[in-house]
Amino acid sequence: MTEAAPTTLADLRAGIDRIDSEMHALLMERSQIIETLIAVKKTQASGSAFRPGREADMMKRLALRHKGLLPLDTVESIWRIIIATFTYVQANYSVHADVSGGDPAMRDSARFHFGFTVPFVPHEDARAVIRAVAESAGDLGIFRMDQGASAGIWWRDLIGSDKPKIIARLPFIERPDHPAGTPVYCIAKPLADAAVREIVLYAARVERWSEGLRHGLAEHLAEVSASAADGSHLSLLVAASGEVDQAAIRDALMPAGLSDFSEVGSHAARFAVKSAR
Repeated sequence: MTEAAPTTLADLRAGIDRIDSEMHALLMERSQIIETLIAVKKTQASGSAFRPGREADMMKRLALRHKGLLPLDTVESIWRIIIATFTYVQANYSVHADVSGGDPAMRDSARFHFGFTVPFVPHEDARAVIRAVAESAGDLGIFRMDQGASAGIWWRDLIGSDKPKIIARLPFIERPDHPAGTPVYCIAKPLADAAVREIVLYAARVERWSEGLRHGLAEHLAEVSASAADGSHLSLLVAASGEVDQAAIRDALMPAGLSDFSEVGSHAARFAVKSAR
């Protein structure tokens, strides 16, 4: 039996060139499908083409099937750029970012998740981001989840059927040492046909705080994500499992003197992996 000749460096490089060519061809094929999608859905005239539920599912499947030498960081970044850029092609949008806590982390998050083609627009706080998204045709906004009391009651600016809503929690894939690991909310004008409701967010106003309130929410798979003084009352941002009926969350808040309760968004549940490599 004749042994196969060892693979040469030239053979390996030729294999890489072939794969690169095939990847480029597939990207161009993807662009042709998107071009057809634009014609069918006419998204150029209908605002944001962002689909957070579909994207969260795509990134989860990517992480689950990934293996080998190539870092997950790199694979996720490549896919994010592909998804965000093709979304931009369908309907141009900008990403507005609150840089009050520092520009680098927010710029890293925006560039990692949306690439360099999508314009990045910095703002002085979360409320300015919400205003900019509200005044846009289909832009997105991002700001840190841990705003702190000094940021004010920004979530109340999301109350109302026509106001922007939280549509995603980034990053979609969580892990230690993520290159864009700052937890941020992503907002957009309401996306009724694209929202994912694994976690639902509510703005609530109560008369007082108590540990009993915390325990009551926990019994219904809910927790307070943010709080701030609201005159003589306390405003809360409550995150709850989408499997729990809204009425149950409202009832858990009633003993604290609930006077206002509104849904302000939803997003996919956290998906974590142990390592990026």
